[in-house]
Amino acid sequence: MKKIALITGSKGGIGSAITSQLVDDGYRVIATHFTGKLECAQKWFDENNFNPEQVRLFELDVTDTEQCAERLAKLLEEEGTIDVVINNAGITKDGVFKKMTAQSWKDVIDTNLNSVFNVTQPLFATMCEKGGGRVVNISSVNGIKGQFGQTNYSAAKAGMIGFTKALAAEGARSGVTVNAVAPGYTMTPMVEMMKPEALDYIKDQIPMRRLAGTEEIAKAVGFLVSDAGAYITGETLSVNGGLHMQ
Repeated sequence: MKKIALITGSKGGIGSAITSQLVDDGYRVIATHFTGKLECAQKWFDENNFNPEQVRLFELDVTDTEQCAERLAKLLEEEGTIDVVINNAGITKDGVFKKMTAQSWKDVIDTNLNSVFNVTQPLFATMCEKGGGRVVNISSVNGIKGQFGQTNYSAAKAGMIGFTKALAAEGARSGVTVNAVAPGYTMTPMVEMMKPEALDYIKDQIPMRRLAGTEEIAKAVGFLVSDAGAYITGETLSVNGGLHMQ
């Protein structure tokens, strides 16, 4: 019987790569999409040649605590179990702090950090009860080192790391591992649209002189949710080409 993985932010560059990786690894993936965006999600589904046995599209507003509790409880009834949760939903609303609006702060915190509670909390107890599960939170190198003009994003991504460590302590005795992956600059479709000179500048800051491929981030996630990652919990796996070393 296939294990079932739920992933938020599944249509983005990294999210798509993680979805494909988990499908290749034999998982059935529950891919969330924002309320009212079924047509866009279906287009993504078709473009990636998924079938309903591999991927189920699932409408969910990850910023809505009440909706997440209700819909995820229903999902558990329908699917019977959720073995893996990948918290990948994220947005940016960059700006220097002295000019940042309260709304820009709130939107990023709600989508990038509060969503981690909203999605994980309804599923975590069931994982503990059955004696196993995996949670992987997609943080960022900027949640570790900070980044000019990204106080909201850096705060949210750093919060994910703190969440990871604390929840890992709670899940360990029940065989539930909780880890984070912190990507550096990654060649997503959005990044590919940047001007070549801007990309060259970014690459010059990275010791490996290149950006990560989305599949490299996905393989890190695949490792952490596999049997090979069963004894790893509370850790943040940096995939950044040496951009920041701890």
